Amino acid sequence: MPITDFLERNAKVYPNDSAIVEINPANQPERNTTWREYSLIELASESDKYRREMTWKDFDLKANRFANLLFTRGVKKGDKVAILLMNCLEWLPIYFGILKTGAIVVPMNFRYSFDEIQYCLDLADARMLVFGPEFIERIDAVKGNIPKVTDFFFVGKAEETPSYAGNYAELINFCSTQVPPVALTEEDDAAIYFSSGTTGFPKAILHSHASLTNSARTEQAHHGQKKDDVFLCIPPLYHTGAKMHWFGSLISGSKAVLLRGVKPEWVLEVASSERATIVWLLVPWVQDILDALDRGDIKLSDYHLERWRLMHVGAQPVPPSLIKRWKTVFPNHQYDTNYGLSESIGPGCVHLGVENIDKVGAIGKAGYLWKTKIVDEAGNPVKQGEVGELAVAGPGVMKCYYKNPQATEEILKGEWLLTGDMAKEDEDGFIYLVDRKKDVIISGGENLYPVQIEDFLRAYDKIKDAAVIGLPDRRLGEIAAAVIEIKDGFDCTEEEINEFCLGLPRYKRPKVIIFAKIPRNPTGKIEKPKLRAMYCGERLVEAQTKA
Repeated sequence: MPITDFLERNAKVYPNDSAIVEINPANQPERNTTWREYSLIELASESDKYRREMTWKDFDLKANRFANLLFTRGVKKGDKVAILLMNCLEWLPIYFGILKTGAIVVPMNFRYSFDEIQYCLDLADARMLVFGPEFIERIDAVKGNIPKVTDFFFVGKAEETPSYAGNYAELINFCSTQVPPVALTEEDDAAIYFSSGTTGFPKAILHSHASLTNSARTEQAHHGQKKDDVFLCIPPLYHTGAKMHWFGSLISGSKAVLLRGVKPEWVLEVASSERATIVWLLVPWVQDILDALDRGDIKLSDYHLERWRLMHVGAQPVPPSLIKRWKTVFPNHQYDTNYGLSESIGPGCVHLGVENIDKVGAIGKAGYLWKTKIVDEAGNPVKQGEVGELAVAGPGVMKCYYKNPQATEEILKGEWLLTGDMAKEDEDGFIYLVDRKKDVIISGGENLYPVQIEDFLRAYDKIKDAAVIGLPDRRLGEIAAAVIEIKDGFDCTEEEINEFCLGLPRYKRPKVIIFAKIPRNPTGKIEKPKLRAMYCGERLVEAQTKA
């Protein structure tokens, strides 16, 4: 069945039950009341509200309205419609509205710079773009260079709508709520997600409805979501991780809460006021909550967290010491972690399981409906305990890299997907990551691509060569360090480099600057393993201080 069937079922079976709640702490009024009490405050604009809520019936009707709006603009099966939004109440109805037309939904990273937006829209052949107020300047900058995009829909206040866009809220009010007359199957193309290695801009990953549907089944099998569960979702919905974890709520018809902010007090207060049972966190947020508790900035006695049953972490390696510390503070919490990648429709192809707390540090075993193996360079399975490349097979493997058959051939070997991650298996069959075959730096759950940062640095007239590596960091997992070789006869300071790097998005700026010669092998490639061996231990304390 296509993923849209779950939504339509929920609208019929649970029409008046809460489906999605959006909490925006930036809109928090001055108050002496509880968060739940002032959620009743009526403000002039929907987008100005602290708390917004949507039932399953409303969710489905809004998806139908947007689908029918797209039909008026000529959308047909197989067209691509891109989404560039921060998490908000409109995000998921727009996503499902696109799917209901038979079009392919293209979620985009809200961190993308204007050139990355332009590149991805062109690569995906996007015909239409839905975007929010945070992206007006970036879209203004690229509008003249994206001729394939013929229609723009703005999700925000009517008075802020750019002249070239239609206002989403105003337009859908005039559209039918009837179910779109489009026959969908699991084999139909459904979504393009973006990923990237270390060699440049993102690749476009094409998934079918079967991928999405099976990710929902995998998530629900792993975490046992029931109708009375409440999922607190903080990571961005453009990412397969957040959305596929939310699919557990979709399949069970339970409520999810989108929190637009990550401060420890916000996480605990919303978990308390909304009676959350499942919270998915990234390593930095876990660290921040524990640190705030240690400092006395927040107190557990101020919150009602008795329904919170599961805390799971993903998107980067999880330090066992961090989970041990968490369990000291929250001894009744179940803990879990999932491993995945966008090419395998996100989390769940490898899964630890709440019953395996003694194996913290492992990523787990093959997930529900998945298979794993660890292989050598020739593709042959290695012996248990030996290091090789992790490969996975299952119903969520991508169809291809869109318009990139060479890259597809490199990563897909029959039913098996090569992950690029080096791993080993213990005597009990649990898989541990050892290193990444690729050089991607995962910092706070976000991928940093060293080549892009290196290319930027080399444009500085005093720099002869540059290499970017990841350094271990207690809070973020890794941070970017730039090893810089200065041209002969020049002097350069760390302050100069940091000032030059203001031209990069904040999350891409190196946190550590090291002035040294760049080692390269006989073929001219930077010897990054050598750099990591030289600096990871030596610079750890400094890296933690600057992060």
